[in-house]
Amino acid sequence: MSQDKLKTASVLAFERKLDPSDALFTAGCWDHRAQDKDWQPIHVREKAVRGTISNRLKTKEQDPAKLDAKIDDPNLQRVDVATLPSDADTLRTTFTLRILSGTGTPSACNSVAYQQRLQTIVDAYKDSQGFTALAERYAYNLANGRFLWRNRMGAEQVEVKIRQLKQGKVEKEWAFQALDFSLRHFDIPVTGKADLQAITDLIKLGLEGQKYVLLEVIAYVRMGNGQEVFPSQELILDKSSEKGKKSKTLYHIENVAGMHSQKIGNALRTVDTWYPTEEYDMGPISIEPYGSVTSMGKAFRKPQQKADFYSLLDGWVLNDKVPEISQQHFVMANLIRGGVFGESEKE
Repeated sequence: MSQDKLKTASVLAFERKLDPSDALFTAGCWDHRAQDKDWQPIHVREKAVRGTISNRLKTKEQDPAKLDAKIDDPNLQRVDVATLPSDADTLRTTFTLRILSGTGTPSACNSVAYQQRLQTIVDAYKDSQGFTALAERYAYNLANGRFLWRNRMGAEQVEVKIRQLKQGKVEKEWAFQALDFSLRHFDIPVTGKADLQAITDLIKLGLEGQKYVLLEVIAYVRMGNGQEVFPSQELILDKSSEKGKKSKTLYHIENVAGMHSQKIGNALRTVDTWYPTEEYDMGPISIEPYGSVTSMGKAFRKPQQKADFYSLLDGWVLNDKVPEISQQHFVMANLIRGGVFGESEKE
């Protein structure tokens, strides 16, 4: 097949290359960080609260008599909650991370010609750029504790330990003071430069397939005795508004509070600072084909701007339009993210 007739494969899928586990939450004291035996599981429990009416009222509900009637009807809620014990001031979050090779090699593709062309541009990127730029940002998001999400906010101290595991044993270990690393940019503090470079090199070797890389990540978050912690919240598809129904369900693994691997992965791939910033400069956003930020209800990479993943990939693979370096990083980061990217045969 000649290149000018090349079309996107209708079946095109990639497996993720950053593969985190779920994270488990345990509790203990900050001064016991070097000891593994003194950490106890954080359990999810249910509590019922009697809330007040505080939502914005409709016009017909603003009549004083109707308002009094609504206030007289309490807002009863059943919610899940997870907290540190009263004698523990530190949350410990633990997960593992595999770095897999084979970026750009589809797990499913029904066009040999397309796969060969795609592999050509991936190989060219490896030769000219390598995975150093992306690996450095992934390493930075481990060091800064971005994967802790709300648990990082307002913490007094956050320490992240990263261990390289080999045959079940710790081969090397690095420690980072996460609050020294920004969430808004990727400027490396002087004190963490050498250790961050070591993590970057490991991730790069893993992505290139030169080495098997398995990391254990342990984050210690000093929050205060008895403080609430924030596991992942479960998506409840049953939207019925039955009175007394639980309104918040937290994720747990055998009743130990935890965080979804998808949420950790989202934090690690929050490396996109290359999106068009005419309207907003959000700092890094997660790698998504359309630059989607669901908390804002906004896509930062619109197809009309030709800045989305599909426009860039099609131009590069089908029309030999090589994107600028920053957008090449974005395209490769999407392939590392994984997903189903085939083009429908139906118009």
